[in-house]
Amino acid sequence: MNLRAMIFPPSPATAASAGLLLLRGFAGLAMASHGWGKIQDPFHWMDKADSPPPAVFQFLAAVAEFFGGLGLAVGLFSVIAAFGITCTMVVAIQHHVAKGDPFGKWELGALYLCISVLVLLGGPGRFSLDAMVRSRLGSNRDG
Repeated sequence: MNLRAMIFPPSPATAASAGLLLLRGFAGLAMASHGWGKIQDPFHWMDKADSPPPAVFQFLAAVAEFFGGLGLAVGLFSVIAAFGITCTMVVAIQHHVAKGDPFGKWELGALYLCISVLVLLGGPGRFSLDAMVRSRLGSNRDG
């Protein structure tokens, strides 16, 4: 599989793509809203913790949540956005589980993880900006 096919995967059937549009749209906007506060101060949003992670990791999480959420919502660079969200949610879930938090504390992160893995493995569907880019790249091949 080439890089273009990995970033802009083929789309599933129309009905599945409609479901993906709804799922991506809602989950992406919700994820972006979670990242909004973090992106306001992306290097220090966890400074209130006893031992906050390094600033670069805080930055990556803020970018993944805010811009990754927007990317999912509109279906632009969805696979890259889903990868960032997947990494961020794995760390968030691991953090809550290590603290001994009950399922209710990390269930939303697990749901975002499942959605991002779906988009990461299956693509954003026909109703996405990625599908438009893929069709233009396919029709503008230089040989």
